[in-house]
Amino acid sequence: MVGQHSRWTPSGVETQDPERIAIREALAFGKALYDRRTELGLSSTQLVERTGMEQDDIECIEEGGTAPTLELLRLLAAALDSDVRLTPGHDLGSLWFEAHAA
Repeated sequence: MVGQHSRWTPSGVETQDPERIAIREALAFGKALYDRRTELGLSSTQLVERTGMEQDDIECIEEGGTAPTLELLRLLAAALDSDVRLTPGHDLGSLWFEAHAA
């Protein structure tokens, strides 16, 4: 006999959970940092040199383990010669680093 499992999730609850929002924001932050760093052809070691941060801190951000703060966004934007862009929402692509306008 094959069992079937179902799970009931109230509509809208999962998307508004503060913990899930924080996780999605940290993942978007990490992806944005990784994308801009690789776009510039920088190694994580080079980014460490530009920011004065620890290697583990950069890796933690890129893996989605660090919540974005204004202080971190400003520090990283300066190191990446970028502006920070935000859009409504909390998913991947809602935060990115964009090259300064020429």
